[in-house]
Amino acid sequence: MNRRYLAYIDGQFRESDQWFDDLSPVNGELVARVARASQDQVDEAVGAARRALSGPWGSLSPAQRAALLHKLADRMAEREAEFVAAEIADTGKSMPQVRTIDIPRGTANFRFFADLIKNVPSEAWHTTTPTGQKALHYTVDKPLGVVAVIAPWNLPLLLATWKIAPALICGNTVVVKPSEETPGSMALLAECIDEVGFPPGVFNLVHGFGPDCVGQWLTEHPGVDAVTFTGESKTGGAIMKAVADGVKPVSFELGGKNAAVVFEDADLDKAIAGVARAAFTNCGQVCLCTERVYVHRSLYERFVAGLAEAAKGYVVGRPEDTDTVMGPLISRQHRDKVLGYLERARADGATFVTGGEVPQFGDDRDQGAFVLPTVITGLADDHPVNREEIFGPLCHVAPFDDEAEVIARANDSDYGLAAAIWTESLTRAHRVAPRIEAGLVWVNTWYLRDLNTPFGGVKLSGIGREGGLHSLGFYREPSTVCIALD
Repeated sequence: MNRRYLAYIDGQFRESDQWFDDLSPVNGELVARVARASQDQVDEAVGAARRALSGPWGSLSPAQRAALLHKLADRMAEREAEFVAAEIADTGKSMPQVRTIDIPRGTANFRFFADLIKNVPSEAWHTTTPTGQKALHYTVDKPLGVVAVIAPWNLPLLLATWKIAPALICGNTVVVKPSEETPGSMALLAECIDEVGFPPGVFNLVHGFGPDCVGQWLTEHPGVDAVTFTGESKTGGAIMKAVADGVKPVSFELGGKNAAVVFEDADLDKAIAGVARAAFTNCGQVCLCTERVYVHRSLYERFVAGLAEAAKGYVVGRPEDTDTVMGPLISRQHRDKVLGYLERARADGATFVTGGEVPQFGDDRDQGAFVLPTVITGLADDHPVNREEIFGPLCHVAPFDDEAEVIARANDSDYGLAAAIWTESLTRAHRVAPRIEAGLVWVNTWYLRDLNTPFGGVKLSGIGREGGLHSLGFYREPSTVCIALD
């Protein structure tokens, strides 16, 4: 039986006069009917969030909020199988990825920030002016207020809670808009929040679309104090325009066109396996995925052949099948976008080493959004395939000859989110990594993250940093108190 996903406003689950379909990317079947929030309901959600700021939520200490976040994480863990099922139904990801990474890390975000807040010191200065006057200065951290959380579809629970958890622990209230493609895990989160007894209005959930709908109404709403968004760079630009007149703070993690550089001294087998994982994990639908690969000419042919073999080993299929490594793209519409880039590459003379096709299963999966892992070569650095974020299971491999050349080529991008360097030289790693224009640079690995470290990009890849104290810094506003001592 198909589910219905409702809005959650001021502690109440709400239906709507309009509904839209949540479809499976595996076979196009209906997963759920989703209540599309009206503009009046968005107003109600923002109003409820504002009231909650000065209500019971505003009177809780950080320790009390932390206890409630831990209680929420406990409830999420109890319902983990439901979260796994909802996320797989929406995204089509493989069971191991969702069960071992996406859902546990989404739950862990609440525990992490609940514990982190307990160990954050305040600042204080005892000073004397040149004229001899003494004073005590100290800071008081205050919540920003009502935060609009706009989450993406590629890691629905993980990336939403990455924002919700620090916002709440800092005393803010939130209005959350998940992607219309992946509403399931946020609907379950609302149920858990309701079950553990959060005060009404602290967490509000509204479903809908972006332009001329919930996303736009939220970002333009005068009752919203800040916006945090993960998604396309173009959408980030639209949000910046929407909040400009109010000079509201924003935190953006946007697109990427990430490079990997394989030097001549790299461990070839490790580099091939690492780049394959970086290119094809979640069907290439991770902002950190590698789409541009530069390989030293001495290794180039062997690397391309090895990467093609690795790609062929990525079994594409149903999430629940034990041998499935890669699922579908998020939708047929997104698949059409990816296929458009492949057609352009083919027309412009690219060599398709492997992939580039839609697999044929002979069953209901043919109504899904599958594309085979694809490795191509032969395009210039300024080709759209090498300039624009594709967000699919595709990478282009090109040779290089020297270090200075490849650094310049890796940096020749409008984006700057992440990069990976493959080398056995510690000296080279330390020399090259700081010269890469990216918010995160891996050496001989990919997707290795610690929740304390800053995460974010440069150029079109975003504004600000998330993670640890960096997240707390965004969701809190320091106020300085100065007391004259004589």
